[in-house]
Amino acid sequence: MFLDLTENTNQNVYSYLVGGISPRPIAWVSTLNEDGVANVAPYSFFTVASCNPPVLSVTQVNPRDKAIKDTLANVLATKECVVNIVSHAQVEKMNQSCANYASDVSEFDAANITKVASEMVAVPSVADSKVRYECKLREVITFSSEPGGGQMILLDIVGICVEDETLVDGYIDPTNLDSVGRMGGDYYATTRDKFVLKRPS
Repeated sequence: MFLDLTENTNQNVYSYLVGGISPRPIAWVSTLNEDGVANVAPYSFFTVASCNPPVLSVTQVNPRDKAIKDTLANVLATKECVVNIVSHAQVEKMNQSCANYASDVSEFDAANITKVASEMVAVPSVADSKVRYECKLREVITFSSEPGGGQMILLDIVGICVEDETLVDGYIDPTNLDSVGRMGGDYYATTRDKFVLKRPS
């Protein structure tokens, strides 16, 4: 099978992207709206964009029923957010937080997620996330405002909180972090099956 995307605009393109590009790390993004309601939602189109300066990239795929999701609206309004990394113990609450709540409902409350004050931004963090990146908005790049179009949120990291038990010799230990990845459909992956492959000299 081959899809010529210069002619094919079939909605199945989405399934081939999320099914083939996997597993993907999950940014559990907490924000505040202009009324002070705390929002937290997972995004799997997420990666490091730069290390110097430290920048994260989180992409919103536009929903069919509105132009932007609450997370992007909140980031545009306050210019702040926290990217919380999801460990395996958090997957049920993370999944519950992606339900379609009204913008005046806090997912922290609805999904019984404990929040904690952040150090450098007003937005709260997920208390039991082992790694949390406190961020300020750098810019939003809009590829399309149509349903299914992407809006890439570039975030300057201003602070990193790492729980002490996650560290081994000053580095984040992948076993202790026990992060999960998003795959196609309703599938997720753990990082518990690991192997070491040293770089060639």
